[in-house]
Amino acid sequence: MDALAFEHHLTSPQGEGHTPADAFTVTFGGGECCDTVTFHVQTDGTHVTDAGFTADGCGASHAAGSAAVTLVRGRTLLQAARVGVDEISLELGGLSLAKRHAADVATNALARALGAAVRAGGAVGAPADGSRERTLVAMSGGVDSSVVALLCAKESEAVAVTLELWADPENDAEKSCCSSSAVSQARALAHQLGLPHFTLDLREEFRAGVVEPFIASYAGGDTPNPCVGCNGHVRLDGMLEFADRLGCATLATGHYARVAHVEECREPSLPLLRLAADPAKDQTYMLAALAPDSLRRMRFPLGEYEKPKVRELAAAAGLPVASKVDSQDLCFLAGTDRARFLQRHGDVEPRHGEIVDAGGNVVGTHAGHELFTVGQRRGLGLTTHPQATTPAGEPLYVLDKDAVSNRVVVGPRERLLTDRVRVRGARLHREGARVDRVKLRYRSAPLQARITDPPDAGRHRELTLELAEPVAGAAPGQLACLMDGELIVGWGTITR
Repeated sequence: MDALAFEHHLTSPQGEGHTPADAFTVTFGGGECCDTVTFHVQTDGTHVTDAGFTADGCGASHAAGSAAVTLVRGRTLLQAARVGVDEISLELGGLSLAKRHAADVATNALARALGAAVRAGGAVGAPADGSRERTLVAMSGGVDSSVVALLCAKESEAVAVTLELWADPENDAEKSCCSSSAVSQARALAHQLGLPHFTLDLREEFRAGVVEPFIASYAGGDTPNPCVGCNGHVRLDGMLEFADRLGCATLATGHYARVAHVEECREPSLPLLRLAADPAKDQTYMLAALAPDSLRRMRFPLGEYEKPKVRELAAAAGLPVASKVDSQDLCFLAGTDRARFLQRHGDVEPRHGEIVDAGGNVVGTHAGHELFTVGQRRGLGLTTHPQATTPAGEPLYVLDKDAVSNRVVVGPRERLLTDRVRVRGARLHREGARVDRVKLRYRSAPLQARITDPPDAGRHRELTLELAEPVAGAAPGQLACLMDGELIVGWGTITR
């Protein structure tokens, strides 16, 4: 470590206590080290014209804030977004492991301030020579998005962005793809690949557009799929707007999906989603609500890959996430459970109610209808009742639930079977006669189906699907993904 470099920034800090006019200000810290850095960034839309900071904590945090100011003043936004822990450490003469936390706190504050500045007034033009387009890559810190960044960097000028969607001290940050911990990991990977990296704070939009509807849907007796709304109305739209600010022609994500271009769609109109080459990893269900106008600018580089190949590419590039386990939880439920989350964030208090059979006979009790899903078998916690009409020993499933009475209805599996499914709020990108299959759950196989009295393309308040074979457990609140072969031609929400 160069003690003189560190001492210079400690005793003659650059920009400490300085808040430029019209600056974008972000505070980060309060973790295990308890250090906090507040960073101020002033821009003209393309360059960092001025910067300043304040720090509360050890001397290393003050020095790191000064180093960050020195490194970004006068730089373009893309150059400033390449400043990370290693660059700040180098400016300070090399930080010991015990002091690198200070550089991490300063980097997080800087990256968030840069993201706020770009979102509000970024005007970064497209690449000057015009020979390569610029691509914005959504990075979560996992293996899929890291390989996408690797592939895009080989084909075009790539810029990375990571979203901050949710922050809850009760949740386990290591299990969430949108926590502060995940953002830091994604930034380190982007910088390892030589890419500028921005942090985009969409927490307010995520709460309003995803979490609050999730809570309301459960409270109302449905079983929502928040990932559909997040991708269709919050996350990807937010990143596409951010891409515009950075002069990026396209947005690439790590989803396993493909895009069917005009010549593949039989009609000269907007592009459609197409199933991924690997059916085991296909994620088009979660992307079904994405507007075709947005889809036109999307890239899914993993659509033709299988997962083992993706991990192989990551390992060959020396990426430390090559063997990282995939995230399985909803990002905002990582480290907690649904009941606890609904209680803490939605004031949905446990209400004991009755579990009844189809004849209305009480067969058990529960702690809240919102803890159950239509089609659920395990975890019912039933007690036997002498008046139950269900034959003894026969497995019971949730047939329905009533939010008003707080009753859960159970019965044998055959009572779940239906060959008609109603959907509300439907969107058809092609005429209804094109629909020949429907997917009713994320991990389920598509079912042969048709729309009764098929309408033209457009928005429809309600549609009825006829299935070729009965299905068990079409849960109200879940998405119905409408398909024409491998193409996603519409969607709607399953209703009672």
